[in-house]
Amino acid sequence: MRSRAETDDRLAQDAHRPRVIHTGQALVDLVIEVADLPARGQNLMADSVAEYAGGSVTVLLAAARLGAECLHAGAIGTGPYGDLIREALDADGIAASAPPVTTQDTGVCVVLIEPTAERTFVTTLGAEREITVESLATADVQPGDLVCVTGYSLAVAQTRDPLLAWLRTLPQDAAVVLDPGAAFAALPADVRDTMLARTDVWTGNAEEATDLLAARSVPVEAPAGASEREIVAHARALTPLMRAGAVTIVRDGAEGCAVHAHGESTYVPGFPQTPVDTNGAGDTHTGALLAGIAVGVMWVDACRRANAAAAIKVTRRGPTTAPTAVEVEEFLRGR
Repeated sequence: MRSRAETDDRLAQDAHRPRVIHTGQALVDLVIEVADLPARGQNLMADSVAEYAGGSVTVLLAAARLGAECLHAGAIGTGPYGDLIREALDADGIAASAPPVTTQDTGVCVVLIEPTAERTFVTTLGAEREITVESLATADVQPGDLVCVTGYSLAVAQTRDPLLAWLRTLPQDAAVVLDPGAAFAALPADVRDTMLARTDVWTGNAEEATDLLAARSVPVEAPAGASEREIVAHARALTPLMRAGAVTIVRDGAEGCAVHAHGESTYVPGFPQTPVDTNGAGDTHTGALLAGIAVGVMWVDACRRANAAAAIKVTRRGPTTAPTAVEVEEFLRGR
């Protein structure tokens, strides 16, 4: 029979619901729809322009709308762009743990979107890069929390050094989730290896997986000609590069994703749509995936929900248009 103290400890552990905590850059996306990309040195009239909260905000909004408790641990500036970020987080009940950066405003990512929904990016640097070990520590990470890291934080020493130092202080039972981005494979080998050694969940697209495996000279046994077999093989090949027991998810756009968890690899089909805007689709997938894990869904089922959330998102303009849990369930019931 448990003592009163043991019972109180158990209740305290059960009371801590895993949170989705993001350490990455909350940027403002300046989204410009164009008929085509202009030739170098030339001008082009835009079809539309709009400002949205983007970057790590997109992940957190998707996770919150699918039922997760979320926290932003990165830096947010002071000014109109920082205000836009805070308003977007507040609207979905997401707190920001670190105090505002008072010396500058949040940066902007210019997103050019063509009629095919293809995107081209130009990103500026602003207050979102002003993180420290102390500012990240305001997140008060607990065992079981899901801590999101983006490879773009590792591409600049200003954010890389405090982030890696802070990650070493986390509880061993906190799960570190790496969204590598296009930058990760090209990072110095020591930076990549340090990050991978603390990574519990990898979630990235097929190109990012291919680039890292090539950079590490990892052979991949994958039958050619079927994308689902290829991403399953990539997910399996990535796993040994990370912390023991790591889970790997490799996305392939509308085709779905592959997940390698607990020694088993599974292909999870996607839900192809006619897209109007793919900006934020990968981040929506990540947020929805982590929301499922935070509320106790198994990995394959969480991937299916994430595929559905991303499929809904690409039919909507703007990175902050992730669906709700009700919308995802209705979508899945229809299939």
